[in-house]
Amino acid sequence: MFGCLLPGRALQTNLQQIDETHAIFTLENPASINHLCVFLLGTVPFPDGYAATVHFHWPGRGFQVLGMLSNAKPSAIFRLRGTYTPADGSSGSHAAFSSVANGATMNDVSATGDLHALLGLSIEPLSSALAQCASLPGTSSHIQPQPSGPAGALTRSIDPTALAEKVVKHLFNYLSSFVSGGGGLSPEAYVPLAAITKWYENFLGKVKAGGIGFLERDD
Repeated sequence: MFGCLLPGRALQTNLQQIDETHAIFTLENPASINHLCVFLLGTVPFPDGYAATVHFHWPGRGFQVLGMLSNAKPSAIFRLRGTYTPADGSSGSHAAFSSVANGATMNDVSATGDLHALLGLSIEPLSSALAQCASLPGTSSHIQPQPSGPAGALTRSIDPTALAEKVVKHLFNYLSSFVSGGGGLSPEAYVPLAAITKWYENFLGKVKAGGIGFLERDD
């Protein structure tokens, strides 16, 4: 269900299932890891209303929550170096992972003399995953569920660059109607500032009323 990729290394295939909702990857030579990518393989989606929190165990230091995966966000890249923040060891996820991390096999050094690190994945309700990730650096503490229907699908799937292009295209088409002669916008064309203000008000009204699905229909 899960895959893990570290820069400069082969795809991790050593996923070990702890129980029905917890699994781990064992990572060798963790001191050399700056970033890692975790993703869904696409073979088995999460059940509706569920996601997976991603946890990293530093040898001798404990666990930290890195983020989460969901059907709407099937992959993520995490930066490790310089980001360690101890996590609450009382959580069920950390207790499940700690039972492995504290085992003799995980405390032993590898054949090359390097300690092992653990990358833990915990499948849990989406609301619980969002709550754990809400306080992470760079994450808004007011995470809202995505809207359903076509507008929600567009919001979840579109990338920022494509969204910016759609917004600019919508503005361009709107302002073109104010250019006389039917020649369209050009560097010499004059557009009253009031027209831009009117577009902005209309645009915000549409977004608040039904999301950004109308941008897809305008294509």
